[in-house]
Amino acid sequence: MAELSYTLLRLLPKNTLSRAVGAACRVSAPRPVMRAVIRAFARKYGVDASEAERPIDEYPTFTEFFTRRLKPGARPIAPGELLPTSPVDGTVGELGDIVESRLYQAKGKHYTLAELIGGPRADEDARQFAGGVFCTIYLAPYNYHRIHAPLGGVIAGYVNMPGQLWPVNPVGVRNVEKLFCVNERLTTFLKTARGPCGVVAVGATNVGRIRALYDDVVTNARRTRQPERKLYPAPVRVEKGGELAVFEMGSTVVLLFAPGVKLSPRLVPGMAIRLGEALE
Repeated sequence: MAELSYTLLRLLPKNTLSRAVGAACRVSAPRPVMRAVIRAFARKYGVDASEAERPIDEYPTFTEFFTRRLKPGARPIAPGELLPTSPVDGTVGELGDIVESRLYQAKGKHYTLAELIGGPRADEDARQFAGGVFCTIYLAPYNYHRIHAPLGGVIAGYVNMPGQLWPVNPVGVRNVEKLFCVNERLTTFLKTARGPCGVVAVGATNVGRIRALYDDVVTNARRTRQPERKLYPAPVRVEKGGELAVFEMGSTVVLLFAPGVKLSPRLVPGMAIRLGEALE
């Protein structure tokens, strides 16, 4: 069944379809219609509406509901300048040491740092994380979909890589070779008190777009069909837990840390994790 599904997906214009879905989600509809759509989605996926910063009936579009902020204090950020924290709500996928610049995707499947980051200077960008650690976190439809800084410091730049939009759910991870390297992705580079950190937001089927909040960067847009790499001459300051980007529909984040960071042994594949929880 999984093979048949992926054969059919291979034939679909996934990027065009995803742009259309994203555009539809940003369109306003009569309030009773939008209220019914949002309530139905929340019931189906078990969204905890009580955490939203405003009542879910007040969101004028589905995208505004999906990218909702949370009430102040809903996600305490574990304190400590040197303590990395989860940048998102989600489910831990694979994690571990980056050995010979390779990361683990699933049984029998690996990819390299340079393939993940991509762009015109991928080898140079990847070198700073060689010998470090990585952690993959999958965001389901019911999760909160804003991405935050795991450590405070400065935003040094980004790489925006156009690509395909395969599903990034567990079935996709097991079946698509180098999934996180062929899908669209936005890598945000941070300079922190623990060294370089990379936050790789990976697009997926029906993810209308990934939108950076520190610059005019949007994925899966007709204007960005070539790799784009930008380093800031005056880096942008960001607090630990500060907002970096938004998923307009769910996807995956791959966290990259330089040597010196050691992930906590309590972190295991399949466990739920929340924004602000300690990773070390």
